Amino acid sequence: MSEASMDVDTVDEPHAQNLSNRLNWLRAGVLGANDGIVSVAGLVVGVAGATSEQLPILTAGLAGLVAGAVSMALGEYVSVSSQRDSERAVLSQERRELAEDPQGELDELAAIYESKGLTAETARTVARELTEHDALAAHVEAELHLDAEELTSPWQAAGASALAFTLGGLLPVIAILLPGPAWRVPVTVVAVLVALAVTGAVGAWIGNSSPWRPTLRVVVGGAIALAVTHGIGVLVGTAVG
Repeated sequence: MSEASMDVDTVDEPHAQNLSNRLNWLRAGVLGANDGIVSVAGLVVGVAGATSEQLPILTAGLAGLVAGAVSMALGEYVSVSSQRDSERAVLSQERRELAEDPQGELDELAAIYESKGLTAETARTVARELTEHDALAAHVEAELHLDAEELTSPWQAAGASALAFTLGGLLPVIAILLPGPAWRVPVTVVAVLVALAVTGAVGAWIGNSSPWRPTLRVVVGGAIALAVTHGIGVLVGTAVG
């Protein structure tokens, strides 16, 4: 590989990394919306099986929506905070190693590029020039595949998860409140299954796979969840009544 081609790869790689980050965020958003759809739909359909009164259904839907969004946000915040702490720790370790043994770190960086197919001379040149430009960035990108300036934000992750869950959960709440009592459950089931089919197809598209099998899985799973929760609601409503 020539130095010119190496320069092209170095320029293109951040774009590929940014695209990968965006796709990961989109995938997380789809999964969050899917969770919101299924979780809240199960609640409102279950309550609708027990009673035809609108207020208990609305209360259950809103309670499930808020609780689920908070739970998703908290879980994502804790998870990403742990990840960020780990990233900061390895960045601190890399800074310390660069300060204590710059020559050894330069040799290590050159060896990484040589293992990727560069000649020893070219790898040494690339490692030296990148180190002179920004030693820390060069090492964390090559060794750890991190960007020291763009660590994952736990607040952004928490907000995105809560928003995705909320948007997904609003669908069954709206769907079950708009029709009359006789049509509430059928309309909600149809709306939920269509929405799950969309999220399944989008998730498959993000993963570059055929949409049919993932879409079928998520639709069948959602249908089973709705059938079970509605059945429980009917049994409870019958027993109480």
